[in-house]
Amino acid sequence: MEEYIEEYVLFLIGSEGKSKNTVLSYKRDISKYIKFLYEKGIYDALTATRTVVLSYLVFLQEQGMADSTLSRTLASLRSFYAYLINKGHDIKDPTLNLETPKISKKYPNFLTLSEVERLLEQPKKGDFKGLRDKAMLEILYASGIKVSELINLKVQDVDLKLGHIKCRTYSHERTVPIGRYAVAAVDEYLKHGREFFLLDENITFLFLNRNGSKLSRQGFWKILKGYRLSAGIEKEITPYTLRHSFAMHLLENGAELKAISQMLGHSDISATQVYSSLMERRIKESYKLHPRA
Repeated sequence: MEEYIEEYVLFLIGSEGKSKNTVLSYKRDISKYIKFLYEKGIYDALTATRTVVLSYLVFLQEQGMADSTLSRTLASLRSFYAYLINKGHDIKDPTLNLETPKISKKYPNFLTLSEVERLLEQPKKGDFKGLRDKAMLEILYASGIKVSELINLKVQDVDLKLGHIKCRTYSHERTVPIGRYAVAAVDEYLKHGREFFLLDENITFLFLNRNGSKLSRQGFWKILKGYRLSAGIEKEITPYTLRHSFAMHLLENGAELKAISQMLGHSDISATQVYSSLMERRIKESYKLHPRA
C-alpha cells in the first residue's frame, strides 16, 4: 500500500497544488490509516469497507483526537479514495456520505497507585510462572507499552544494564526506559524462570507459555483477570489499563505531555491529550468539594 501513498502525494503536489504543510498532513493521515489497516489484517486499502473506515474514526476519537483533527483526517481519507477511484480502481468509495462519528467521550480506565501495588504483589515469589507474570506486569506499568508489544518482545530487545527495552512494529522501532523494579523482575525471570518454559532454544520471544510458544493476548488477559480478582480490585481491568495508569501517574507527578506521548509511541500528541483532559476533569470534580465552590 506504500505505493498508493507515494503516488497520491505526487498527485497532491502536482495536480492539486497543495501547500507543503497540507501535503505532509494528508500523507501523515493516510499513513496512520494504512497502519491501522495492517493491524486489522487488511493489507490493501482498496478492500476496506465503510465499516472499517468508521471503526478507524471511532478509534481515533476514543484515543482523544480533537474534533478538528478528526475532521481533517476524514477529509484526507475522502481525497485519498477519490484519487484511487479516478485512477481507475473499480471500488465503492468507503467514505461516501460518511460523517464524523458522534459518540460520548470515553475516558480511559486506570488504577490508583495503591491498586497497582496490590496487583503487582499478586504473582507468587519463587514460582517460575509467578516470576514470568511479575516481569510482565512490572514492564507494562514501567513502560506503558501495549500488550501486543509486550508479547512480541524478544530476549535481545531487553537491555538490563541500560534499563530499557526496544519495541518494534512493522513500520518503526522505539526505545522505552523501564524502572529498577522492572529491571529486577526481568532479571530474576531470565535467571530462574524462563528456562522452565523454554522447550526450543531457537525460540527467542521473552515471554513464553507452558507449551514453549509465544504468549498470546488471550493468555495474558486470563492472567491479568486472575490477579485482579486475587488483589480484590473491583473495577474492570483490560490489557490497556496498566498503559493508561502509566500515563496518568506520570502526568500526576509532573511529566511533560510530549515526553509521555513519545514513550507511549503516539505519532500525534493529540492522542495523548485525553490524559490531560482527564486530569482537568478530576481537578474540577475535586474542587466541587470546596465549601464555597
